[in-house]
Amino acid sequence: MVICLTLLSRISRLRAIGERSIDCAAAMNDEPSTMNKLINWLRLQLKRSFDRIRNENLKKNALTAIPFWIASVIVGLVAVLYTKLFVAAEDITTTVFHFHKWLLFILSPVCFVFAWWLVQKFSPYARGSGIPQVMAAIQISSPKTSHIVDKLLGFRIILIKVCSSLVMAIGGGAIGREGPTIQISASIYKIVYQLLPKWWPKIAKRNMMVTGAAAGLAAAFNTPLGGIVFAIEELTKTHFSYYKTAIFSSVIIAGLSAQALLVPYLYLGYPKLDGLSASIFFGVAAVAVLSGLMGSGMSKLILFIFSLKARLKFTYKHVLFVVGCSLIMVFLAFFVNTEVLGSGKDIMQKTLFTADKYVHWYTPLLRICGSTVSFTTGAAGGIFAPALAAGASIGSLMASWFKESDIDTNMLILSGMVGFLTGVTRSPFTSVILVLEMTDRHNVIFHLILAGMLASLASILIDKHSLYDHLKVQYIKDLNTVEETELTEQVEVDEH
Repeated sequence: MVICLTLLSRISRLRAIGERSIDCAAAMNDEPSTMNKLINWLRLQLKRSFDRIRNENLKKNALTAIPFWIASVIVGLVAVLYTKLFVAAEDITTTVFHFHKWLLFILSPVCFVFAWWLVQKFSPYARGSGIPQVMAAIQISSPKTSHIVDKLLGFRIILIKVCSSLVMAIGGGAIGREGPTIQISASIYKIVYQLLPKWWPKIAKRNMMVTGAAAGLAAAFNTPLGGIVFAIEELTKTHFSYYKTAIFSSVIIAGLSAQALLVPYLYLGYPKLDGLSASIFFGVAAVAVLSGLMGSGMSKLILFIFSLKARLKFTYKHVLFVVGCSLIMVFLAFFVNTEVLGSGKDIMQKTLFTADKYVHWYTPLLRICGSTVSFTTGAAGGIFAPALAAGASIGSLMASWFKESDIDTNMLILSGMVGFLTGVTRSPFTSVILVLEMTDRHNVIFHLILAGMLASLASILIDKHSLYDHLKVQYIKDLNTVEETELTEQVEVDEH
């Protein structure tokens, strides 16, 4: 990261240095060092090469693209490192549980409280998923609100986001890394934007943040199309033509950078879906409606708990709440099933790729409870992967009710994943594309589109707006300045 940012800084000084750079160095120092001579010579050669380009539009486009490319490479590298650390953190939980179950009664409360304290002490807007913060930053971005956006995206956000979410994962929190990766990625793009010199061709900060979020999702899930659709459906309110070039190039570079270290991979794998029964569409519809309702219901429950937490005026009460959340997780894991712990990816892999297709009747409730308890602590952690796991468990359970074949069960599991994620995010096309790219099973695209559409319609019965929309507005309100008050009022008018 440091090398890439240093390179950007050096390139940005080319015009200011010019061809007299070597002479200036000689005037300041009669015997310039060999290293200084080499640096000055390199700068001069780069500038001469750049000046040979006769097409001014080409020059401008190249300068405009460079920040996106550099940020994309950094995002790919950071996403890979974060992924490896997150997997290692979840492995620690599993190791501790198998070594001695009772240790979780110590480990989880300590980790939950420490993760919450990191956020509260150093960066309050690093809490939760990170996607609502990115949405809020994009919503309020303007020259007058730069200092406000800095609270939502920045280097401190990156550091605390990573640390807090990893600690939560060690404690067994039912959280994901995908939402945090999006906020981290948007922060990286914003930092690169801030390093640009004044003479650099103007780039809209909003463009950088939107593109960063899309690149982050692509790198987190290895789903480039999902990143693009996410930017269109969830983040942007303007015409896509303003963003398309930056988003396409950034998503590709970030994804390739991640693949260079992790090698090409699918988030889940290749479930068997050949030879689906003719009546499977009815099962898809039923799973989609139920999972959409439960996804929206979980979002409503999370918002209700947040409203109760807002009444807690003293720090010790918040600490007790967090400890209570951790103990709920441990009790459920110890006395019911360990399926409540972690992001839930193991549930998706087990039901899709093994003969153990059916989950227990209580597994969907465990996943919903675990996600709700973990998310409402106020520590960092995403809800994308837990939502997919909850949806997969719903599809698996309903398949067991009707004794579906293994292939039809796989279809219902994928439909549940799309439906539940849609119920939480209200982004059906993003959900569909993500699941398609995670499994590379494009022959069921019509089934999954049906699931996304029905889940979106069903979720409206519980709440007209998504969890992210509600949290976005709340973040804007929390900023509590004149500018933000006006923007919040405008947001509320737009949403109603």
